[in-house]
Amino acid sequence: MSCLETIQAYAFRSLGYGERLLPRSDFTLCEQFTLIGSGMIWNVYFGFFALIFGFCLATAVALAKNSSNKVLRKPAEWFIFVLRGSPLFIQFFLAYETFVLLPKLTGDLNLGFVELTVETRWLTKAWLGALIVLLLNTAAYSGEIFYGALKSIPKGDVEAADAYGITGWKRFRRIIWPTMLRLAWPAYTNEAIFLFHATTLVFFSGFPAWRQQGDALYYANYFADKTFNPFVPYPILAGYFIILTLIVTGIYGLINTRLNRHLPREKRKKIRIRPQIIR
Repeated sequence: MSCLETIQAYAFRSLGYGERLLPRSDFTLCEQFTLIGSGMIWNVYFGFFALIFGFCLATAVALAKNSSNKVLRKPAEWFIFVLRGSPLFIQFFLAYETFVLLPKLTGDLNLGFVELTVETRWLTKAWLGALIVLLLNTAAYSGEIFYGALKSIPKGDVEAADAYGITGWKRFRRIIWPTMLRLAWPAYTNEAIFLFHATTLVFFSGFPAWRQQGDALYYANYFADKTFNPFVPYPILAGYFIILTLIVTGIYGLINTRLNRHLPREKRKKIRIRPQIIR
C-alpha cells in the first residue's frame, strides 16, 4: 500500500470512516503519521469545544466570585477551589463513575400528558463525558485568571465610565469586559495551550473510546506496543502537539494584538509560553 493509499484509508479512521482494521505488521512511517494524525482530530475536538464553552462559564464564575453577594460568591469560590485543588486525572475517574451511576438514580419522567425518558448513557462516552470534565476544569482555572484580571482593572477606568454616565450592562460590555480580557489574555493563552495538552489524559481516563477509535495517544500507544519501540510514535505525537501549540499561540497572539490595538506599541504585552509542569 502506497503512502497516498494509506492516507486515503486511515486519515479519518478516528471518525469511523475508511479502513476499519489497523495494520498488524510491517508498520511504515506513513501509517504512523496518518493514524496518529487521525487521532488528533479528537484532541482538537476536546480542546476546541472545552475552550469555547469553558470561556463562557469562566466569565460567569469570575463575575460571581467578584460579586458582593455571598449566594453568588461562595459557590464560585468553592467551584474554583475544588477543581483547581484536585488533579484532572482524578476528576476524570470520579466523573465517569458518577455518570455510570446516573441511570440507576434516574428514570422516566411522567408529566401526565407525556412520559419522558431520561437518557444518561451518552455521558459515559468519551466524546461527551470527557468533554464535560475538561470544560469544567478549564473554566475553574480560567475563572481564577479572569477574576484576577477583574481585580486589576484600574479604578480610573470605571470612574471615568461613571462620569460619562456609562453604567450597568453597557459599562460591563464596553469597559470592564474588554479590559479584563486584555489583562488576562497572556495567562489565558497558556491555559488554552495546556488544555490541548491535557486532552491526552482522556486516553488514560475511564471513558471508553468511541467504537475503539480513539485519540492520538491511543494510536501512538498502539504502535509502541506492537513495535516495542516508543521512540517513533511518541515523537510523532509530540510533533503534532508542537504544531498545534504554534497554531494556538498564533491565533491567540492575533487576538491579543486586537485587544491591545489602542495601546502604544512599546506598552503592548507580548504572549509568552509558560508551560505548567504540575497541575
